[in-house]
Amino acid sequence: MAYRQTPAIEAKLQDNKTRILKAARALVSEGGWQEAQIANVATTAGIATGTVYRYFPSKAELFADVLSRVSQREVDVLTDIAASDASSQERIHSMVTTFVIRAMRNPRLAYALIAEPCDKAIDEVRLTYRAAISEVIRGVIEAGQTDKSFRDDVRADIAATVIVGGFMEGLIGPLSPLANTAQMNEADQRIEIETLADQIAALACSSIASRDD
Repeated sequence: MAYRQTPAIEAKLQDNKTRILKAARALVSEGGWQEAQIANVATTAGIATGTVYRYFPSKAELFADVLSRVSQREVDVLTDIAASDASSQERIHSMVTTFVIRAMRNPRLAYALIAEPCDKAIDEVRLTYRAAISEVIRGVIEAGQTDKSFRDDVRADIAATVIVGGFMEGLIGPLSPLANTAQMNEADQRIEIETLADQIAALACSSIASRDD
């Protein structure tokens, strides 16, 4: 007779995995990928180092899973906006502002997910989800080209790639205008981020707006 895990054991295994992923994400949020060493993850999760390796044979696999889960949530949020009844231009504007504002809730995590140097396996997952975001935006651009609200003399896939690259670059690095918000109080920081997110979105929309507008 084949061995079957009891519900209690399955729940414990799932709980351990959840704790590992939460611990890894917390450490990445604090200090990037370098901070999330397996030993640190185990300590933060309150489990043995060997237990982490039972669920994730390598650090790269753990990081890739963390990145996949966080990134998929962002793709899902943008997909919901893309499926709304708003105009094509309103949807692009909302998608960009939403991504920027959500990312700036945790700038250190955003940097890790978008641009921090990392292992090849992590970078491959990063590129997969950046492509997924571009694909969601491409669909809205094509809809806008069909209803004539967006210019049709540029390829939708190229426009989407440029827009995604633009708003992601605006989030990170010393040249980002958002870098200065870290020194502000919470209320001023929120206002500044929302203002800059709106401006980034406005630039994205104007770059593809119909020339008749």
